[in-house]
Amino acid sequence: MLIAEPATPISSPRLSIATACLSGTLEDKLAAAAAAGFSGIEIFESDLIASAWTPSRVRQECARRGLTIDVYQPFRDFEAVPPLTLRANLRRAERKLDVLEQLGARTLLVCSSEAAEAVDDDDLAAEQLRELADRAARRGLRIAYEAQAWGRHVKSYAHAWRIVRRADHPALGLCLDSFHVLSRDDDLTEVAVIPGAKVFHLQLADAPRLKMDVVEWSRHHRLFPGLGSFDLAAFVNRVLGTGYDGPLSLEVFNDIYRQADPRHAAIDGMRSLLALQEAGAHLPPAPRLGGHVFTELAVDEVSGPGIARTLTALGFARTGQHRSKPVQLWEQGSARILLNFAPQRRVEPGTAMICALAVESDDPPRSAQRANRLLAPVLPRVRQPEEADLSSVAAPDGTAVFFCRAGTEGASWLTDFEATGERARADGLVTATDHIALTESVDDFDQVALFYRSVLGLQSGPATELAAPFGLLRSRSASDAAHTVRITLNTAPLRRGTWAPGIPNPQHVAFVSDDVIASARSMRALGAPVLAIPDNYYDDLDARLAPPPQLLAELREHSILYDSDAEGEYLHFYTEMLGSRLFFEVVQRVGGYAGYGSAATVPVRMAAHRHRRLQGLREPAGRVHDYSLAHLTALSLSPPELVEAAAEAGYRYVGVRLTRVTPQEPHYPLATDPALMRTTKVRLAATGVEVLDIELARIGPNEDPRDFQRFLEAGAELGARHVITQLPDPDRSRKVDRFAQLCEMARPLGLTVDLEFPSWTETPDLTEATRVLRAAAQPNAGMLIDLLHFARSGSSVADLRELPAEWFHFAHVCDAPPGVPPTNEGLIHTARFERLYPGEGGIDVDGILSALPPGLPYALEIPRAQMVAQIGAKEHARLALAATRRRLDSLTPAA
Repeated sequence: MLIAEPATPISSPRLSIATACLSGTLEDKLAAAAAAGFSGIEIFESDLIASAWTPSRVRQECARRGLTIDVYQPFRDFEAVPPLTLRANLRRAERKLDVLEQLGARTLLVCSSEAAEAVDDDDLAAEQLRELADRAARRGLRIAYEAQAWGRHVKSYAHAWRIVRRADHPALGLCLDSFHVLSRDDDLTEVAVIPGAKVFHLQLADAPRLKMDVVEWSRHHRLFPGLGSFDLAAFVNRVLGTGYDGPLSLEVFNDIYRQADPRHAAIDGMRSLLALQEAGAHLPPAPRLGGHVFTELAVDEVSGPGIARTLTALGFARTGQHRSKPVQLWEQGSARILLNFAPQRRVEPGTAMICALAVESDDPPRSAQRANRLLAPVLPRVRQPEEADLSSVAAPDGTAVFFCRAGTEGASWLTDFEATGERARADGLVTATDHIALTESVDDFDQVALFYRSVLGLQSGPATELAAPFGLLRSRSASDAAHTVRITLNTAPLRRGTWAPGIPNPQHVAFVSDDVIASARSMRALGAPVLAIPDNYYDDLDARLAPPPQLLAELREHSILYDSDAEGEYLHFYTEMLGSRLFFEVVQRVGGYAGYGSAATVPVRMAAHRHRRLQGLREPAGRVHDYSLAHLTALSLSPPELVEAAAEAGYRYVGVRLTRVTPQEPHYPLATDPALMRTTKVRLAATGVEVLDIELARIGPNEDPRDFQRFLEAGAELGARHVITQLPDPDRSRKVDRFAQLCEMARPLGLTVDLEFPSWTETPDLTEATRVLRAAAQPNAGMLIDLLHFARSGSSVADLRELPAEWFHFAHVCDAPPGVPPTNEGLIHTARFERLYPGEGGIDVDGILSALPPGLPYALEIPRAQMVAQIGAKEHARLALAATRRRLDSLTPAA
């Protein structure tokens, strides 16, 4: 917020933006600047040079959009040079002044020279700049001289002013750039001696405090006002105090902004300037906030019940059901969570995420008015006539932000919920919401931070960075002055490639407890999935902070983390990950502690979440069977995509198809494509999904097992356990020999070879497959029971029960329409395109599976071409697992 030093109020200066701030072509940048409400533009030379528009056309297009061209820049390396160089520079300048006239602009920005031939001679610099100003004045133009922080001799605005004053020409003035001034920590008091009429242009940029080369700092790390460490308010007030009446212009060089949608970046730029002018009467000040009112979670039939169980274990009660929407109200103390079961287009199935938050405002209409002035879109709300009319706006990441009035009037939205009869606990396990934490992409991080800071009027904390298990994290917090509303934002600024924890953009809601140890004890008794913290953390905590032994023991017992500073203490614990990306935290603040825990606990928490997630994938609560996603179920997915789909749906394993069975199907040559192999292994490591099997070693009369050596090695590299083979060979002796040879090749790689018997092949049934295995007599030989092939072949369940248990390593599970197609073409078509979920068809699923040894992984091979075409392969994979679990996990658990 602008300070009152000196006491000259901001009137309403024009707002301008440099094209260098934005991505795209000049045409894109002009359209974005105009759409964001800027009245002026600085045209960067490189943007004009690359444009197909002539300078005259640019002038016309700017006029059509209501944009003035305030500056053309930069003109470099002009002053304090030898005569021959000056002559060339003046010729160059005349051409640029020609362009300036065609653009209809008035000011050419000249940067202090970096040239090696420039000399440290203020008189010579003044003389040559006077000559340039003379030439500009003849055309009715002017020169704005800017001191670059890395200039060869002129680095400070005070030095530049001495030269301008010495030149004493009415067409020569200064350009003051906040970065060049504040990056050097220049004394701002000297700004007061500069007449406002001699400040021709004012450029604004914020930046973090970085210890690096100033050129690199400037060209890659500038930020929009309010996002860095510079005191731009004091700088702007100083300049305006001189009587400067030109535009406030953004010149922000930032690699992320210059790759972002220019419309979004321009809106962010406008929002930052408006927030900077908050002392002006044209921007309503932010009303006082009174705390978090509710947090709304988007859930579905998969994630919702898990969230509900956890809320119950945390002491919440489901006290209300919305009258017209599928939204539940959960309460405890003043902490409120809404579970919204309505379909959400931006939410992945099975995922829970924060979709809205509400804050208490002294004046909700004024909060909404301020948000609208800051270009935050007001959200239309579908509501019944008797329902509360809440003001809400959209954050850049799509989260809805509601403004509720303080006091009983502000709670009128509660009447939209019908009471369920459940009563909230009164013993205070949780009393309120402490903060909300969101994770944004690096592209959106600054944009979202600026939104919450400016729209809600929150005070930003400094951006902090910390090393985490999967790379650097950057975090920024914001809160109101009374710390009743706290929001933290996180991002991975250097994310490259696909190696990451399998939790996309995690979020959490932190609740307040007055006694976190007692709360943890009670919540554990209620079944809360408290995240287990390793003993190593507590050993280190004892070494670092030496909490009292009794306290340390209780912290360790209940997996509570701890921090302290000069103001107080912070005790907190987390739940496990819920609905793929969401978790809860319970915190206790003692004294005046205002932070969010030690930065060192973040990697501890992330590692613990990953460990528990992998543990849950391998040993899920109430586990009955391990499931694998067979590639044929989702053959349109590449191996990395298959792994992602399996992880998101909840499979433990995948089966990967390394060879093409038909010419029409997609081929994923993992054995010969190192890049595809590397990407697949990265996704396996990131998600914790494992490869159960590879397919298909199909050995007919003309195939040599030795041709499958690289295929087997690729499977071993992926960590596979089993190899699926088929033997379409009428010569039993030959196929037995070749099967045995393949087993011998696979054994040193730790692979079993599992024989599958499609009914249309020359190894068509259980009887023939049994003969092959007995004749081959290999210790790593196995038999794969595919329910479809077993049923279609007419094989005997009684015979299956008599076979050695060690032959069976996993099973292919599916169902199919009743009846056996009369032709091989019909059999193959059903097998490849028309299988059903277990229980939907005519296969004796229970009888066949009951004949197999208990505890086998079930690989779901359920290709359904029509369904995949309708809903996509990933959703089909998820539905297949959900349907199979409903059908099979209700049976007698596997041992």
